Amino acid sequence: MMSKKWMSGILALTLAGVGLTGCGTTIDGPGGATSGGSSDGQQELVISTWGFSEDFLQASVFEPFEKEHNVKIVLETGNNAERLNKIRQGSTDVDVIYLSDYYAQQGIDAGLFDTIDHSKIPNMDKIYDIAKAPNGEQYGPAYTVAQLGIAYNPDMVSGEVKSWSDLWKPEFSGNLTMPAITATAGPMMVDAASRTAGNETFNEDAAFGQLKKLNESVVKYYSQTSEYVNMIGQGEIAGGPIMEMYFKDIQAAVPNAKFVSPSDGGYAVINTVNVVKNSNQKELAEEFINWQLSKQVQEASAKARVDSPVNTDVVLTDEEAQGLTYGADVIKSLRQLDMKFVNENMPKWTDRWNREIGG
Repeated sequence: MMSKKWMSGILALTLAGVGLTGCGTTIDGPGGATSGGSSDGQQELVISTWGFSEDFLQASVFEPFEKEHNVKIVLETGNNAERLNKIRQGSTDVDVIYLSDYYAQQGIDAGLFDTIDHSKIPNMDKIYDIAKAPNGEQYGPAYTVAQLGIAYNPDMVSGEVKSWSDLWKPEFSGNLTMPAITATAGPMMVDAASRTAGNETFNEDAAFGQLKKLNESVVKYYSQTSEYVNMIGQGEIAGGPIMEMYFKDIQAAVPNAKFVSPSDGGYAVINTVNVVKNSNQKELAEEFINWQLSKQVQEASAKARVDSPVNTDVVLTDEEAQGLTYGADVIKSLRQLDMKFVNENMPKWTDRWNREIGG
């Protein structure tokens, strides 16, 4: 029986990949986007991912794997919803898909993903516990975990910001931004509101009661990070919840801005990689997932500021780790939502949000 606790616990161990809208293009190999083989006989692996950092990913992730395995990687890019819908509709031959844990759970519930063989992915033994089975033991791991915390302009807020409850203080009256309910961070803030109201287990009525109290302080409920950056840069807001991976953009607009990992726990923002059911390249797909989790790829991605690493063998200097969700202590502090519970309740929460808060 499922508990109405959103967290599956505070686990030991999401960037930029979470919820990003890709360019919606397909980068075809010699034989187009047909999984299995190309016109020149070279096997193909079709990967569905976001459209960000393509130059880095081609040079450091895809091309080395192609050379090692004599395979042509074909990319289909777009946002989470677009790419998952293609698989639902059967209009693509994707073998491997990158998704946020929220959308990955939808794919699992719809029976779209294959189970994985852990023995074929030995690098899973080298990643943080929180990354090993974000959507269940049978399905794909997280290749990056970021955190949702609070960013703010100290010139507009008196005193330090330390916890989620500080968002309800007078210092943020009339100058706060919050994520929309349909944004990646929306359900996380509903959970944070419940906890701020004094509940250890999720209480929907208490959560929405707290959010209604906060509503008058909110300048805008943002759906895109660019909205947040523009508002704080123009002095329209003092701050609000944001994913740590985007803090560098906020600092570019407000150099003295601060990012806080709340004392009551930031939220884990998790990106996963799964094998699509009925792929005829399952073994190769599992080898690719193992490569994605390798120290080589994880370290390169971290140093390029593309993704926070989950491989525990990756060691970064303080400078290299700046802006990344990095280190065992930070990872252990993160709260992880139960995405099955979130998916089951999102229609109800979205309707209630629209009726009672109107964001």
